[in-house]
Amino acid sequence: MAHRCDVIKHLCYTRPMPNDPHIRRALEADLPRIFEIRGVVRENRLSDPRLVTWEDCLWFIAGPGIWVWENEGHISGFSAGDPRDGSVWALFVDPAHEGRGIGRALFQAALGTLREAGHGTATLSTGPGTRAEQFYRKAGWTAIGHSAKGELVFQSAL
Repeated sequence: MAHRCDVIKHLCYTRPMPNDPHIRRALEADLPRIFEIRGVVRENRLSDPRLVTWEDCLWFIAGPGIWVWENEGHISGFSAGDPRDGSVWALFVDPAHEGRGIGRALFQAALGTLREAGHGTATLSTGPGTRAEQFYRKAGWTAIGHSAKGELVFQSAL
């Protein structure tokens, strides 16, 4: 397993890379494709693009990482875990590539970021009645309430 030292506000830690050869850390050059995927998803669409900025993504790339699934030079999905609060910040797969296990693999990569940061539990939120809700329930996550935006908040032990 490869290791990489990342620096976030003077905190240096080693992070194992996911075992899947299709998953790698995103580069700044990947951001146009990441934003494209974020815009074409069928559910949990970003209603206000100002909520997720280029600068947000640059912080993740320079720090804990955004994980991308790449096959033959094409990015099909991405994920990120936020070590500041133990949440899954992003998990999105291009609709043209759904149903192939990409989301499950990227989900594990984001959770790995949280585990490596020392979190014992993780949270995430998603719209109620979505396929994402079912995905998280099948993965064993428990709904613990609603966010201020009305999304379901899930929690799971890592």
